[in-house]
Amino acid sequence: MRGAPATFLPADPAHAWSFPRDHFARPGYRNEWWYFTGTLAGTAGQRFGFQLTFFKVGILPARPALDSAWAAPGAVMAHLAVTDVGGRRHRFAEVVWREAPLLAGFGAAPGPRVAWAQSPPGSPGRWTLDVAPVGGAIPARTGGAGGAAPEPITWRLAARDDAVGVALRLELTPARPTVLQGPNGYSRKAAADGFASEYYSQTRLAATGVVELDGVAAEVRGEAWMDREVGSSQLAPSQVGWDWFALRLADGRDLMLYLLRRADGAVDWRNGTLVARDGTSTALPPEAWSIRPTGRWRSAASGADYPSGWRLEVPSAGLSLQLEPALAAAENRSRLVEGLSYWEGPVIVSAGGEVVGEGYAELTGYGAGGRLPL
Repeated sequence: MRGAPATFLPADPAHAWSFPRDHFARPGYRNEWWYFTGTLAGTAGQRFGFQLTFFKVGILPARPALDSAWAAPGAVMAHLAVTDVGGRRHRFAEVVWREAPLLAGFGAAPGPRVAWAQSPPGSPGRWTLDVAPVGGAIPARTGGAGGAAPEPITWRLAARDDAVGVALRLELTPARPTVLQGPNGYSRKAAADGFASEYYSQTRLAATGVVELDGVAAEVRGEAWMDREVGSSQLAPSQVGWDWFALRLADGRDLMLYLLRRADGAVDWRNGTLVARDGTSTALPPEAWSIRPTGRWRSAASGADYPSGWRLEVPSAGLSLQLEPALAAAENRSRLVEGLSYWEGPVIVSAGGEVVGEGYAELTGYGAGGRLPL
């Protein structure tokens, strides 16, 4: 995510948003991701958190001019994690393939295939991300966040890794309008120009499907969150990682917050968004909120020392909240990208000793290999 060659397209503050087109891959950008997280309840009372992410990792801004279908401009990386809260276990699986026939790739509008990757060796099928209309074709929406009502679509997610013992199949339906993060979806990451992404979220998606751990399947229902970012140069050279929070409150409001850190731990940049019950959003500038760690958790596997628990204050919104990980040991450690590790897991939101929400946190740039290769 450092400054990319000039041949890659920069994030555009004047991008003309159009859906469903912008749900699909955008040629010419170095990095894109489709990030799904959520909390699920099983019919037998189980509690799960899940993450499924598809990343586009660009190497060249366009497909090489070679007479071969295997000429690839980049790679597809995908991460799957399931946190079994009651069972106190966290499973992480991954794939990294060249963007090439039979291995991995991206679809185009009108779809339905958005992204796919061959399953890990020993597991059948593919990891897939699809978007489908709820009746008929997906209606085109232009400008803003794509309308004042939830988009009539269903996201379909599927992934499995039998060696790790984890799989999921989910359908996610938006219950809120799409939110543009930043002015016209232009999300700055530093004071200097050029470090930014085009960023939107669907903050509440009704989730149904199946989660499988060690061959035992559980039917589940819950709520999820989707983040989509497109860009070529996001983190500034001095920044090593981020703390990101996606929170759904019981009073119907949603919060997205992120802070970007330097190697010395100092916060270099931060911003947020508050979404009201009716789906309208309000930017939260740095002075409007504060968050501080209340504890730490050290990974015996990677040696990384992560914050674990936070105090969050948003005075203008009347919020004074405590965030606690549902499971402290929710580190994702890559077997395919040497040294890569980051923390990603469900959090419980409380106020005055009562649970008032739930959500997800992601912590990158902690430890020697904590910076995502993007």
